[in-house]
Amino acid sequence: MITGGTETARLLPWSGEGGKPCYLVGDGTGHLSRVADAIESVQLGMSAALLDHAADMLDDHKVTAAQLRFLAARMAEALRDVHRIAESRGARLPRPAHDGPDGIEDEDGVARWIGADT
Repeated sequence: MITGGTETARLLPWSGEGGKPCYLVGDGTGHLSRVADAIESVQLGMSAALLDHAADMLDDHKVTAAQLRFLAARMAEALRDVHRIAESRGARLPRPAHDGPDGIEDEDGVARWIGADT
């Protein structure tokens, strides 16, 4: 994530030319931010519906291999979308101002849990 003042670079829920990630720099209140929010909402809804459909298909013993391959391809697409949404939202979370009660940060600013095997 790129920050500058109150503006941040947001990973958008769609790809650019050649599958490259698209970013929006702003304060998160503009029209394009609202469009991205709406698209994320649709993608999450479609993923939930696909999970329900997958459960039904897996219970049906008459499902063909071709149908399962098609389902797996759609689930991979949905997982890619959900992963991008999680990455985007996680990058926009505020960093803690100090160490938590169970963790410390090393010189690179990476949190390490006390007692962790690192």
